[in-house]
Amino acid sequence: MRTLSLPQARKLALLSQCISTRSLKGSAYTETLNVFERLGYVQIDTISVVQRAHHHTLWSRNPRYQVAHLDQLVADKKVFEYWSHAASYLPMRDYRFSLPRKTALKMGQQSHWYKKDHKLMADVLQRIESEGPLMAKDFVSKSHKTNGWGSKPSKQALETLFMQGDLMIAERKNFHKVYDLTQRVLPNDVDASIPTEQEQEQEQEHGQFLVLSYLRAHGFGNLAEITYLLKNVKTLASQALNVLLERGDIKRVIINEFVYFACCDALLLLDKRLNKKQVHILSPFDNLLIQRKRTQSIFNYKYLLECYVPAAKRQFGYFCLPVVWDGTLVTRADCKVDKQTSTLNVIHLFIESSVKEKEIFFTALEEKLQAFAQFNQCSHYAIQKASTHKCI
Repeated sequence: MRTLSLPQARKLALLSQCISTRSLKGSAYTETLNVFERLGYVQIDTISVVQRAHHHTLWSRNPRYQVAHLDQLVADKKVFEYWSHAASYLPMRDYRFSLPRKTALKMGQQSHWYKKDHKLMADVLQRIESEGPLMAKDFVSKSHKTNGWGSKPSKQALETLFMQGDLMIAERKNFHKVYDLTQRVLPNDVDASIPTEQEQEQEQEHGQFLVLSYLRAHGFGNLAEITYLLKNVKTLASQALNVLLERGDIKRVIINEFVYFACCDALLLLDKRLNKKQVHILSPFDNLLIQRKRTQSIFNYKYLLECYVPAAKRQFGYFCLPVVWDGTLVTRADCKVDKQTSTLNVIHLFIESSVKEKEIFFTALEEKLQAFAQFNQCSHYAIQKASTHKCI
């Protein structure tokens, strides 16, 4: 069993997540699709003090990324919206692996947030079938009473139909979802079949997909990480791990005295070079660090998104962005865009005391902050306050 040092584990995680200096080939749009297919999903979030998380995550991997790429990928039917561990964009090539959850929800084998109103759902579906794509605001609810997350019954019906696969998100207008019939959104060549005579084989394939897609995107992982916030898949994933181990597709590795699993081909990334003198500014919802326990274990970086914490109790700020340098996470930048002055304000920059070669670091950071400002449609950035912080 191979043992990886923490620096090796960090390198493997960063390279697997496409956070590296690899040369980008082809068009910027093609590279964005390549990033999607490597990561497996990109989480959607509504917070917009800086560019929203789904755009930020893609820009972190592809410096040529443009916000218009995402809308174009949806229009070209290369990616689609659904649920990973949270609301996400996913590669269309993986569409069929969303079907088990959709089927389970439709058959009542899994529960969702809302109680089904079958009559209202039928009415909503009929309207979209006859009128074409519609948004939640196109439905006038007879009742102003709200349930669940505070949404109107018609919106709950839309979301239920979306989650169980009858509807898909055809596009977004000003970030509002536009729903249409699934058969009108899917490309003609997508595999949308659910095997009925080979259910056991289908489950095995689904389990192996979950395991391999996670390990390829993250370099290594354990069962808890692979099944993070996914319902009713732990047994499937555990079985898949055993099959893949026997087949020799994956192997066990030891990191920080804990056993993980890694794809054999992913371990070859350790032979590649990672430019440690390049700064990367990440979203709090970035794939690399969305699992906070893993982030703390591998990168010795304790992170909490404090926008949900009362202002008086915040340690680092409303929307602190993690920063990669020297092959690890070392800095936090509490950022907010001021559209009126076209300024990316770094309200407070927290620099870990462990940072080495500070002059080189600051030069690289300033270059990245200027690029991040431009990505946020700002002409410049301003660091309002900086301080040294001891590693947690």
